[in-house]
Amino acid sequence: MAYTPYVTPEEYASFGYTLIPECERYSLLKKASRHIDTLTFNRIHAEGFDNLTEFQSETIKEVVCQQAEFEYDNEEIINTILQSYSVNGVSMSFGQSWNVYVENGVAIKKDIYGLLCQTGYCCRLL
Repeated sequence: MAYTPYVTPEEYASFGYTLIPECERYSLLKKASRHIDTLTFNRIHAEGFDNLTEFQSETIKEVVCQQAEFEYDNEEIINTILQSYSVNGVSMSFGQSWNVYVENGVAIKKDIYGLLCQTGYCCRLL
């Protein structure tokens, strides 16, 4: 059975998101959905998206859209192999920062991660 993203390209547009070009939406929404599965330890997939509460499903769809846009907008930085670099006294670091959370290789803005945590699926102790 093929993996289905939690948000379709049509839903993405109907929610008012516009950053990602139409030709790239499906693949980026699928990638973001996979990353959300990683961050939730595959609990959404195991539970079945159709079995979630309305609040959980709406929140996850919103998070997938925001995560897809974050990954699209920051693709070069996220995919870099460098941890940090410095040029002429200016330095830049990748990984955990004041506004980015990294879990199992997935970078997500902390405010988006906080929204995802509201679903109850991010806790390591479940």
